[in-house]
Amino acid sequence: MNNFKKTAIAVAVAQIALMSSNVAMAQTAASDAAVVVVSGQRAALNSAQKVKQNSDEIVDSIVADDIGKLPDRSVTEVLQRVVGVTIDRTMTKTDPEHFSVEGSGVSIRGLNYVRSELNGRDSFSANGGRSLNFEDVPPELMAGVDIYKNPSAEQIEGAISGLVNLRTAMPFDYKGMKVALSGQTTYSELKKGKSSPSASGLFSNRWKTGIGEVGVLVDLAYSESATRTDALQVDPYFARTDVVPGKTVWIPKGASWRTLNFERQREGAYGALQWRPNRDINTSLTFFKSRYKMDWDEQAIFAASNPYNILVSPGASYDGRGAFVSGTLTDPADKGINYGGDTRIANRKSDTADVSWNLEWRPTSSWTFKSDLQHIRATTANLDSTVATGVQMPKQQLDLGGGRPNLIFDSADLAYLANPANYYWAFTQEHADRSRATGTAWKGDARYDFDHKVMRDIRFGVRLTKRDAVTEKTNPDYNWSAISQPWQLGWNIDQLASLGDPRFSGNTRVHTFDNFFGGKVSVPSLVVPNTSLATGYPDSYAGLHTYHDILCNEHAAASGAKPDCAPWKRASYGTEPAGSNEQSEKTGALFTQVRFGFDDLPMPIDGNIGLRYVKTDMKASGYTVFSYTRPTIQEGYQTTGPAIPDIPAFSRSQDYSNSYSNVLPSLNLRMKASDKLQFRLAIGSALSRPDFSQLQAYTSLSQDVNTTSDDAAHIVHVNRVTLKGDGSGNPGLKPVTSRQVDLTAEWYFAPAGSLTFAVFNKQLKDIIVDQSYNFQLPDVNGAMKDFTVTAPINGAKGRARGFEVAYQQYFDNLPQWLSGLGMQANFTFVDGKKTMYSSVYQQYCTGGAGNGAANLNLNMNGCDTNGRTFGNLPLYNQSRRSYNLALMYDKGPLSSRLAYNWRSRSLQGVNVNGTRGDDGTDGNPASPTVGQHNVSYGLPTWAGAYGQLDASIFYKFTENLSFGLEAQNINDAKFKQEMDQEIGTKGRAWFVTGPRYTAQMRYSF
Repeated sequence: MNNFKKTAIAVAVAQIALMSSNVAMAQTAASDAAVVVVSGQRAALNSAQKVKQNSDEIVDSIVADDIGKLPDRSVTEVLQRVVGVTIDRTMTKTDPEHFSVEGSGVSIRGLNYVRSELNGRDSFSANGGRSLNFEDVPPELMAGVDIYKNPSAEQIEGAISGLVNLRTAMPFDYKGMKVALSGQTTYSELKKGKSSPSASGLFSNRWKTGIGEVGVLVDLAYSESATRTDALQVDPYFARTDVVPGKTVWIPKGASWRTLNFERQREGAYGALQWRPNRDINTSLTFFKSRYKMDWDEQAIFAASNPYNILVSPGASYDGRGAFVSGTLTDPADKGINYGGDTRIANRKSDTADVSWNLEWRPTSSWTFKSDLQHIRATTANLDSTVATGVQMPKQQLDLGGGRPNLIFDSADLAYLANPANYYWAFTQEHADRSRATGTAWKGDARYDFDHKVMRDIRFGVRLTKRDAVTEKTNPDYNWSAISQPWQLGWNIDQLASLGDPRFSGNTRVHTFDNFFGGKVSVPSLVVPNTSLATGYPDSYAGLHTYHDILCNEHAAASGAKPDCAPWKRASYGTEPAGSNEQSEKTGALFTQVRFGFDDLPMPIDGNIGLRYVKTDMKASGYTVFSYTRPTIQEGYQTTGPAIPDIPAFSRSQDYSNSYSNVLPSLNLRMKASDKLQFRLAIGSALSRPDFSQLQAYTSLSQDVNTTSDDAAHIVHVNRVTLKGDGSGNPGLKPVTSRQVDLTAEWYFAPAGSLTFAVFNKQLKDIIVDQSYNFQLPDVNGAMKDFTVTAPINGAKGRARGFEVAYQQYFDNLPQWLSGLGMQANFTFVDGKKTMYSSVYQQYCTGGAGNGAANLNLNMNGCDTNGRTFGNLPLYNQSRRSYNLALMYDKGPLSSRLAYNWRSRSLQGVNVNGTRGDDGTDGNPASPTVGQHNVSYGLPTWAGAYGQLDASIFYKFTENLSFGLEAQNINDAKFKQEMDQEIGTKGRAWFVTGPRYTAQMRYSF
């Protein structure tokens, strides 16, 4: 694999050609209305490079090499080609067990404080955040994407790491009528089966009429994707002193496997109407709508074992630090190693609609006025449903010494795991959420152009917005409910709901993991619930939980006790205020910016300087709940110690308000050493407001009083009064702010040849972390009492600094048949750090503290299974190194590219699904519970280094008709996940998705 990687790096250099430069709208300062229309890879690079060279800000762009055709399957995938940009490859940040084939979140220069725009207007999805889900947006509707890496005063505030502006075409971009059609079909080698179709069509025309010039554009897109992900997983290791005499060895809970089938549909519609009644007035009305529907289903087996009951074969091997390498695991105490086998489904539907009106009026040669009005509405709804069986595996033979786990099963193991009689009904779990968000924005700008040798123009304007967002989650959030579990035996059931019992049989199937890892790995078949049980929620759940009721009533009858058989309750909306998050935000911004130039200097200098002032008013509607345990003081007894506050219990709705102002200066300078060599300096301040999910106004407060009684003296000693609470969010949060500096050197030695270098330093303040803050409540006398509440706070500072280098060139001096050969390469290095304002580091994790938000040491620093703390963790999702290499050929009718994208490892999370639990060992020698298995652990979980090779080739049969083939992941890359433990970094999971191939035809005239 290393040899292949080296070969790929040596040969690869392609896709970034379409991307690592700049395009039309990137030249905001140079020309507000300039539009660059390109055809073909090389023409696109020529135009993009010129825009980058002439722009005021530091911008990189991606342009479609044909009408409405970006060069990847999703906008997220497109963005990863740009220098300084990386993408996540998990579906959600809190659940890294599920891989995202097309990518998910976007980071710029190692930070995820990214703001998104559509045609220069703020845009967002209804996801509790502030930016678009880029995977929801049809790339077929985009004419280009611009990535701004430093602010200017006229830019809308909100982006610390960068701004991503998605651009669509306008009717006046074309000289006359334009029609473009494309059709694609994509095939997944791992999933096999039928291919997935996609299609798009664009029509645009303009006419001279009696009321002026009128233009109309309509663009439609439809796309399907069907992919599959296979995974092998190894569970966390536990320190054991009872396996090898006189030695501590680390044994994993087990190893597991899973397959996830993913399908999505993406629809998009875009329309634009332009009207130019005369040369001084230009107005437009645009409509944009994207619709995203996703469904996936998973069949998986996962360890539910007691790690301290697992025995290891005598011939097992261990590495130098005592970590298990190979051997056979058994668990006689539990009658086998307990595993769960689940069928899980999830679906999500999202819609975003944007209607905008723009007017530009130039009454004189010096003055230009603009008015822009926008309304956006976004909705999303999600269901996540799991039904699981359980099985007690007789043994598991593992070899973890190679590049990926080797799971070895003999014929007896295979037969056992394929027999339904060996399984029982284990649990169900459901979660649902829904969100809606609306936003209205108006901005009015003015520009005065000077006829002066230094002053170019002055710009100023105002922007007003109102945005509302409501997110609802079911209560309980993830409603895990046991059907029958081994720990229930002897409590309220006497036996498990075995599939071998005719009363509980059926509704399952034997799932064979065909073509697993592309046929390179063989794993046993499993008995899993039918998919209809997961999709049939809630009725199917109610039927399954009657199995427990039957067993529970039998247990009660046999023991002569009263049945303790609480009926199953489904999760529901609106039953608990903690499930609702309602936010309203208003902002007002003013800016002024001056553009200038000193052209008479030996090395001319130009640029802009400006100031943006923005005021934000937030309102959060929520609940505050107070409960207490008040001791009973017998009559005649006196109390000593701290006074017990008298605060009546309550549960009430409450609105919270928060207001803050920010002043954001910026300076952008460019010095031209020659026509080909120039340097830039950019200094500015930026902010990123908290996500709406972090602002939820639900706080649960409690009072706990610990006492001891001296009956002889008739005294009650109050030992401790604890006033504490938990907040689902914190409506008093301030934005994260930054001060940042950028320096660049740019050498443009050919029309499509350049070498650029950038150094950046972003100093962050008020990073949001989960920690504690003071919350006050009055007692009955009006005296304020302080509660320690765990919730998101502005509790840290940090930095992201590093450099970028990018190179592109066509080799025109090669022999004629090779003169279309070109290459592009870029590399990014980021050094990031986060420092808490108040350290919560402790050497050991506390037993019994739980894994909730209040366990600050666990959530900030991570805890191992032996109770020891990690600490010194980097910023999430930040790779220190990333690069793109691309080789391209563009000559005559042939256009092709070969592109390799790579990023180094990055921290995905701490205390996340799959690498956390509540049965770690208390290793603190000073703890009263030392040696007990009561510590909540959460391992730092990392995305390993990952590189993917993609390719495309297009042939233009005529000026109007072309045919192409694209291939993604042709190196069949494996995505490795890692977990930190005291014994070193261990492999956690290995994901494969297999290559995917797309055939495409384009026709335009």
